[in-house]
Amino acid sequence: MPSERHVSLFRNGRNQTIRIPREFELEGTEAIIRKESDRLIIEPVKQKSLKELLATLPTLDEDFPEITEPLVEPENIF
Repeated sequence: MPSERHVSLFRNGRNQTIRIPREFELEGTEAIIRKESDRLIIEPVKQKSLKELLATLPTLDEDFPEITEPLVEPENIF
């Protein structure tokens, strides 16, 4: 895979746009872009797993209420 390639910049409305060649395509549908000196760094946004997402949520400080109604037993309808 080539490590660099000449590309064209163009305008799309008020945004400057770059067409990313196929060999440099990123996974997913979102990316993070940042500027370091005169360089632009583009990185794909990694999708968090459910476990990682749950770890970011605040913990509950209250206990779940006790269930006072009995569970409903399924009926055989055949």
